[in-house]
Amino acid sequence: MIQFAYATDGTTAAGAGNMTSTIIMIVVMIAIFYFLLIRPENKRKKQAEEMRNSLKKGDWLTTIGGIYGRVVAITDRTVVIETSEDRVRMEFVKSAIGSVGTLDQQMAAAQRPAKKSKGLWQRRRSRRPPRIRPRNKSE
Repeated sequence: MIQFAYATDGTTAAGAGNMTSTIIMIVVMIAIFYFLLIRPENKRKKQAEEMRNSLKKGDWLTTIGGIYGRVVAITDRTVVIETSEDRVRMEFVKSAIGSVGTLDQQMAAAQRPAKKSKGLWQRRRSRRPPRIRPRNKSE
């Protein structure tokens, strides 16, 4: 019915310790998210921005849509590229630039990272399924 609160020794300290460990776990989770997700993304954005700001006339580039050409003119927000010997010129926003360099340089950069070994699950999935032999009707 009616419950009375009595002073106890030591039980409230255990509750405060439990609250502290919960707060520490939340802080650790936020730190993990920061170092695994947010920080690498900010590095990639910064690197892409530096690449776009370092463009100059005559550079070869590939857009995010796959168009390859040579830079003819640059403004603060746009880049004009020449895509063929017919002097076809196209204007793009700088954010549409995917990579800078000749095709050979871009291919070499793409092949630099060593191949990672496949994990057990990927190795099993890459195997061919067993071949099922049809039965002869005479057997």
